[in-house]
Amino acid sequence: MFIRALYTLLLAALSPLLLFGLYRRLPNKPAFGSRWKEHFGVTPPLADLPKAQPIWIHAVSVGESIAAIPVIKAIKAKNPEQTIVVTTTTSTGAEQVSKLGELVVHRYMPIDFAWCVRGFLKATNPSAMLIMETELWPNTLATVHRAGIPVIVMNARLSARSAQRYAKFQPVFNMISANLNHLLCLHQDDAERFVRLGVAKDRLSVTGSVKFDIQIEPTLLEQSQQLRQQLGETRPVWIAASTHKGEDEQILAAFKAVKKQHPDCLLILVPRHPERFDSVAELCLAQQLTCVRRTTGVAVDGATDVYLADTMGEMLLLMGAADVTVMGGSLIGDKVGGHNMLEPAALAKPVLTGPSYYNFTDITLQLEGAGALEVCSSAEQIGLRLVALLGDPALCRHMGQAAIEVVRQNQGAVAKTLAVVDQLLAPKN
Repeated sequence: MFIRALYTLLLAALSPLLLFGLYRRLPNKPAFGSRWKEHFGVTPPLADLPKAQPIWIHAVSVGESIAAIPVIKAIKAKNPEQTIVVTTTTSTGAEQVSKLGELVVHRYMPIDFAWCVRGFLKATNPSAMLIMETELWPNTLATVHRAGIPVIVMNARLSARSAQRYAKFQPVFNMISANLNHLLCLHQDDAERFVRLGVAKDRLSVTGSVKFDIQIEPTLLEQSQQLRQQLGETRPVWIAASTHKGEDEQILAAFKAVKKQHPDCLLILVPRHPERFDSVAELCLAQQLTCVRRTTGVAVDGATDVYLADTMGEMLLLMGAADVTVMGGSLIGDKVGGHNMLEPAALAKPVLTGPSYYNFTDITLQLEGAGALEVCSSAEQIGLRLVALLGDPALCRHMGQAAIEVVRQNQGAVAKTLAVVDQLLAPKN
């Protein structure tokens, strides 16, 4: 109790800075509008919906929202009348959830004060809380647990480095884990690390990653093919996905190197955060590269160097139009630790990544072992590998087929997840 009280005081002191970062208006960032009050527990009730208690899924932002989609669709397929409330913290996450239409109801996640969480619970009355990955807030967990609502973590992962950090603050970890009913772990080594930190084995299951259960809709493939026709069917096209500040310069340097061998190549550049769209466009122009922004609707021609994807939630569509994917978040030291390689893999695309991929180590190693992915030590090496791959369509196809086979071999996590959830939520005799 003392530790949580101390944490709450610290959160109160830091909350102005945290809220400033959340609400700060940035270019291309969706506005919260009047819905900012939801962060403080002023949550609109679930009017005109079935009386059955909803399942609450929390997905903090865009990546987690996308990862939750297979689970959401599986729940609705099994029980179409089941109401699902999805919370996100960010407005970009909300924009992603809105694409699910009437499958779900979106609300903003209350900030981590007990009184805010109680307001949310009163308005929604959920039967369970499913958290996508490790978005674990102490006051939220304690309040939900005290209300008798089961808390289940999906896609739970715990790297060796994170486990060492938690071990240094064991009382804090104990405070958090005491309010978790079950953790659905990605891999056995994740479960073993949780056990070493004191989590009982009967509160752990190994289900694999629901991200492997990604389903590529035929309509998306058709849209990707249409986009490729617009970009140029015969020219080499590669995509740099989810780039961060400090990476775009490296990617553009690699592009210039590739262009020496493939003069007609095109780069699809996808910055991770919408507030950087304008600055990345300016960077391209400063480097004397011809840049077309997707939102302008301007046609791409043979003189276009960079197609800047200044939109959100279109990553699969854009990857489907490219020959090779370079994964961002991997070229700026240990700041990010890479991003999800399964999206290009599910599209049967070869993948290149920089040396930092610790958030997706298992996926990376599986794809690399199958010959579907190459780890490059630098942007210069990425440029060299792109030259080779874009000049060898047969090798690209071979790597792509190896990638999709890895995805297929690992699918089934959603079914395992729902089986555990059903068991945990089943009425006790």
